[in-house]
This record gives sequence, C-alpha cells and structure tokens, in this order.
Amino acid sequence: MIELDRVTKRYGNSIVVDDLSLAIRDGEFCVIIGSSGAGKSTALKMINQLIPLSAGVIRIDGKDAASVVPEELRRRMGYVIQSIGLFPHWTVERNVGAVPALLGWPAARIRDRTRELLVLLKLDPEGFWRKYPHQLSIGQQQRVGIARALAADPDVLLMDEPFGALDPITRDALQSEIARIHRESRKTIVFVTHDMEEALKLASRIAVMDRGRLIQAGTPLEILASPANDFVRDLVGQDEVGIRLLSVETVGNRLRRGEAAPHQPIAATASLRQALSRMIAERTDRLAVADAEGRPIGALHLSDIVRR
Repeated sequence: MIELDRVTKRYGNSIVVDDLSLAIRDGEFCVIIGSSGAGKSTALKMINQLIPLSAGVIRIDGKDAASVVPEELRRRMGYVIQSIGLFPHWTVERNVGAVPALLGWPAARIRDRTRELLVLLKLDPEGFWRKYPHQLSIGQQQRVGIARALAADPDVLLMDEPFGALDPITRDALQSEIARIHRESRKTIVFVTHDMEEALKLASRIAVMDRGRLIQAGTPLEILASPANDFVRDLVGQDEVGIRLLSVETVGNRLRRGEAAPHQPIAATASLRQALSRMIAERTDRLAVADAEGRPIGALHLSDIVRR
C-alpha cells in the first residue's frame, strides 16, 4: 500500500530523514517508533505531502505520490494528530463531515456516516453531534478527531502521536478503540509514537528509527526477541523484555486443550501478560480458557506462561 524508497529530507545541512526505505503492506498496522528527533513524524508527513521530499520516491498503491495532486492524495488519507485540530466554531457533526462535504457527498449520507462513526467510537450521536469542541473532554475531542479522519472511508489512516497528551485511562481506552477499528476495517494504519508499550499493544509491525535512519523493522516479537543493536535493546527496555514478551503472545498459543480449571475463564485471545496478572490477582496458578463464544476449551498453567 505504501512504499518509501530511499526517502531523504534535508533542511539546509541538516538531514532529518536519511535514505529511508520501508514498505507497508495493505491492511498492516505499522508503528514507527524512536526517540525525539528521530525523524518519524517527518517521515509520516512526507507520505501525505505535508512535507516535500528532498530525495527518493514514495508510492501509494504502486503510484508515485508526487504525481497526485496533494489535496486529492490527502482526501484519500485520514490524518490524526496529537493536538487534534478540530474547528472550534463547528459542531461535532460538521467537524466529522468536513471531508465528505468537500467531496460533495449528499447531506443525508454525511449525516448517516457521522452517526455511524460516533457510535463506533462510543459517543452517543444525540448527545454529541450538536456540541462544540470546547464542550468536550480532551478524550472526547480525540475520538471526534479519529471519526473525522475516518469519515470519507480513506484507504490509509496516518496517526502522529495522537494519544500522547491524554491521561493513562483515556489513552488506554483509545488505544483499544483504534485496535478494534483496525481489526474490523483492516485499514492500513501508520502510527507514530515514542512509547514502546503503545507500539507493542497496537502494531502488527514496528519500524524503529534513530537519527533519521531505519534501524530495524519487524513484528513486535522479532523486535523484542532479536533487537538489531544496543539502541533497539535500550528502547525495548532490557529489564522489561520478559514482561513485554508476554504482552505479544496470546493465551491460545499456550493452553492445554480439553483440560478444565476453576475460576472465571480468560479469553484465548488475551495476552499472556493479562493471564499472569489474573493469576496473581486471583492467587491461582491455573486459569480456565474460553473461545470467542465463551465456551471452555482448555486451561492455562503458570508453568505454561514461562516456558518458551
């Protein structure tokens, strides 16, 4: 879906993005992570031509992005930023419908799409769509920002540290929402963060940048188990590797099928980290495991969590 081919961005003598090559597949949730100044936000903004390239090529669905009118390209891409950027004098309904209105959608279709997205993001349409941004909490504003980015059903969703300014509870809730939206829509999402926990929770693939260069790209498990160098190892957090490995593997991979266990079952799709937390809280070394319909399918032992 998106290919960055030897992309470079210079400002005078300063190189912000240096010979970056990265292919992002259709339907992938790619998280670009790195410390401040790594060039990750600049790379993201070059995808939708908010920042021009100094060298290299970016292809969208096989087509050179430079050959597409920037406004047309951006209307095919949802864009969510940390500062949200809602129009302060527009209602929620008008903010969400901004891009469909530019595309000439009929009013009834825009209204239906706005309602659909507010419900998807757990905002009651009747209670919210006549409100203005200043009447919303920061978390609610961010939900409206995500709805606006999704309104025209774009092929690609670009997200630049969208949850960085939120409190931990709201941040966790919105991370879960965007993960659910990705599972249901299978949209291609490119997400910038400096938070490894966030990257591990959301990504199907992680791209690590440092000083403008791509250091390593791989699945969360590959990044954790085989860091390319000391920078990636430090970013992962050497003291946290064991716990973080548990967060990227599911209970279903380790369960003992057909075995019964007491207590409320845990979902097979839950992470091993969640299972360990449940065991500690319930003071048990064994949990029942259920499938998506809630039917018991086996058990997970504490020893199953720690074995390779």
